[in-house]
Amino acid sequence: MKNILVEENPHWQGKAQKFVKREKLSKLIELLPLKQIITISGIRRCGKSTLVREAIQHLVESGTNPHNIFFINLEQPIFLEHKHNPGYLNDIYEAYLKLINPQGKVYVIFDEIQFFEQWQVFVKSKYENGNIKFIITGSNSSMLSNDLNTLLSGRSLNIHLDTFSFKEFLDYKGINYSSELNRISNKIDIARAKDEYIKWGGFYEVFEIENERLKKELLISYAKNIIYQDIIPRYKIRNSEVVERLFFYLLNNVTGILNYTTLSKTFSISDKTIKEYINYFEDVFLLKRVDKHHNKQKEQIKSTKKIYALDNGFLQIAPTHSKNLGIALENLVFNILNQTGSDLTYIKDTYEIDFLCNKVLYQVAYDISDDKTRRRELRPFEYFKNMEFQRCQLVTYDATGTIGNIKVISADDFLLDGVSS
Repeated sequence: MKNILVEENPHWQGKAQKFVKREKLSKLIELLPLKQIITISGIRRCGKSTLVREAIQHLVESGTNPHNIFFINLEQPIFLEHKHNPGYLNDIYEAYLKLINPQGKVYVIFDEIQFFEQWQVFVKSKYENGNIKFIITGSNSSMLSNDLNTLLSGRSLNIHLDTFSFKEFLDYKGINYSSELNRISNKIDIARAKDEYIKWGGFYEVFEIENERLKKELLISYAKNIIYQDIIPRYKIRNSEVVERLFFYLLNNVTGILNYTTLSKTFSISDKTIKEYINYFEDVFLLKRVDKHHNKQKEQIKSTKKIYALDNGFLQIAPTHSKNLGIALENLVFNILNQTGSDLTYIKDTYEIDFLCNKVLYQVAYDISDDKTRRRELRPFEYFKNMEFQRCQLVTYDATGTIGNIKVISADDFLLDGVSS
């Protein structure tokens, strides 16, 4: 085990690493001095491990003894036979203490902690009895919310990490967007990056690959690994093939209305089971449902849902992949709005509005150069204008301006400037 510990902690030997800086790093650094456990949640391969390694580098540069920082990825094959034994976490920690003998406060970082059953018991015991700052990462939202709240109520603070934002993607490409002058000067490069981002999303390893066939293969492997590592074992599902088929079927229907009855007939399982499986997809950050807006919360919960993918790259691996660019743009706008953490719904009553967020109505239309298309996309705003909503925004591929009281915003401006407050 000693070799593994040394390999996982290159900072012990003064080895610095280079990373693409993530926007959530400042939030993580802000939480480091606090006693509470920091949990970092997010889909597999979104960069959780890299984020905590950036935090390690910050701690070392700020004067923390490198030997007092312990990082371990718990999904390594060497730990496989011990995953049912939470006591083995203590063995790993004791091996670190014997090897390094740190003095004073220790930072313990457990990466992909959901691999171990009953891990919360170990973390709680050390939290209460030792001078330890825990940072733990996980790829399942239920694990880091429900499980932690049961044993560690009030003792943890969460950071959710998504795949790379468009700004982080531009940083990776070295395209400067920090001022209006830079955006004008780099307009062509930003436009090309936008096209790539709309199509392939924000997984770092995906946009590092040039070959589109390999990009798709990698995204398929991501999806299947999540299904077979994070869903099937955790929920002890016997018919794993149905879960996989359902996920890829839903990718064909992204931005559409969910019909549980139809899905139940298609897959020959109960609508209750369909809902459970979709819950699991949400828990591991693959898909997300959006409620239909209603003034009564109970009715909103019961409402028909729309389904979206939590990274645009997944649209490319749908079995009957749609080349409808409007779907890709709407899914991308969903992800930007979803990341605000605000209550996000859609509206449907004679006409349909794609999104309601922070009392702002958002409609998505890839191209409004055609008069008929433009009138069709603007008509819902007119229908709902007398309700309590404050502003209207029409997000397009590249058109900007205003039409009456409606702000027309291009996709690149929306990606760079974010959501209206």
